[in-house]
Amino acid sequence: MKYFCMSDIHGCLSAFTYSLELVLPHLDEPDTVLMLMGDYIHGGEDSYGVLDRIMALQRQYGSYRVIALMGNHEEMVINGFTTIDDYGYEESAHDRSDDIYTRWMEHLPLYHTDGNTIFVHAGIDEEAEDEWEYGTSDYIFTEKYPAETGHFYDDIKIVAGHVHTSEISGDPRFNGIYFDGHSHYYIDADTPSSGFLNILLVDTDKKEYFEVTEHGVFPVQAYDELDD
Repeated sequence: MKYFCMSDIHGCLSAFTYSLELVLPHLDEPDTVLMLMGDYIHGGEDSYGVLDRIMALQRQYGSYRVIALMGNHEEMVINGFTTIDDYGYEESAHDRSDDIYTRWMEHLPLYHTDGNTIFVHAGIDEEAEDEWEYGTSDYIFTEKYPAETGHFYDDIKIVAGHVHTSEISGDPRFNGIYFDGHSHYYIDADTPSSGFLNILLVDTDKKEYFEVTEHGVFPVQAYDELDD
């Protein structure tokens, strides 16, 4: 199976639309999935527009071809800590009830697995090793901080967002895909500030990981091996 992964859209509809242009032509191919990994709202110009687009894509392709995971910002709305449009940012005019979106958010899964890859918004309890599905609390799936790096159990890889890759790398100029060279791929590009989304292509059959850009598809290198 091939997964085109994006995370932490944060209401940036224009960046999401641009990234979808690189991905949607592939969704008509067999064994291909759009994997969206949480935090669809709060931060950009149109949180409602992002949610509407995701929900429309699920109606068009099915929720098994367009998978949307739970992020901590969706969880905040579900728990009543905030609403879609009261996070301190300007939102486009919208006259639909938030209930529609909240009900959709309530059914979002916390993680997805295929082959040796775990897809999750924030992370898992890595001390639990092969019992991570039972040992990880809901809070860790959506809120884990700081981002963990290094070798995890066996050959399992973890794909996550939640923490800006500039923070993980320690380089404020870096917003690309962060691979630690061992078990972790992080893809949060701080989109409200950077203006773009990272797209990670995961081939779970071949255990291969690629960066998708307008210039082509390239194998993901470990951050420490990237050219200056």
